[in-house]
Amino acid sequence: MPYDRSWMGYGIVGALETGAIALVVGILAYALLRAFGKGNGWSHGKELALAYVFAVVLSAGQDLWDLFYFNMAPLQSLTLLKLKLAAVHDPDAIGLRVFFEFVGALAGVCIGWAMFSGGLKKLFAGLRNP
Repeated sequence: MPYDRSWMGYGIVGALETGAIALVVGILAYALLRAFGKGNGWSHGKELALAYVFAVVLSAGQDLWDLFYFNMAPLQSLTLLKLKLAAVHDPDAIGLRVFFEFVGALAGVCIGWAMFSGGLKKLFAGLRNP
């Protein structure tokens, strides 16, 4: 998601912050898709998969694009490379941020499933009554 990242930290701190943002996006994406999918008869698998895809696209889309661009696009001049790198917040840890965004989105969707679909209630009921 293209947003102002000037307030974010560098290295592992920035990666944890982006992971936390992805976690919140994952919870919200699952909640919205649960509300839409419940009326249409969607299975839990379809809701989880689509929520994860939307959460990753929304939270990690810009970093994924930058990572892809720097690896695949032909950069013929050093000046162009410097311009593109200057536009990216913390280009040294872009791979770490993408990883934490993927993990944060997955954790957010799982937490959203546990909160909104009754999965957490079923899990605790199974633990109490083996």
